[in-house]
Amino acid sequence: MEIVSDASIFLSIVLNENDRGWIIEKTAGCNIISPEILPYEIGNALIAMSRKGRLNGQEILRAFDISQKIPVSLVPVKIFDAMKIAVRFNIYAYDAYYVQCCVENKLPLISLDNRMCAVARNLGIKVVE
Repeated sequence: MEIVSDASIFLSIVLNENDRGWIIEKTAGCNIISPEILPYEIGNALIAMSRKGRLNGQEILRAFDISQKIPVSLVPVKIFDAMKIAVRFNIYAYDAYYVQCCVENKLPLISLDNRMCAVARNLGIKVVE
């Protein structure tokens, strides 16, 4: 089975957060697909955590390195169509890229972002629960 994963899933795994076990269980045996922006968003999120004092420089680099070892197929998405979703639902463009990836590839979404999951459901996209 293939599923679209957002950055929150990758970050939870590499930072060993509480949802890690659930994510591993739900993605076992799955092929993970994600928009090409995934590594950029992971990098940005890690830097933001550093600015909040949650991670130091060494931890950021280690977490990013680990995230890059998780098997994922990065795919392009139609940015204009994603922007329509962002405008329609008043969500960030980054979030809309993942939803658009689901639309284009007819795949379910796994995310820890409740708002993104609600938008996906509204568009008839299955959300992994």
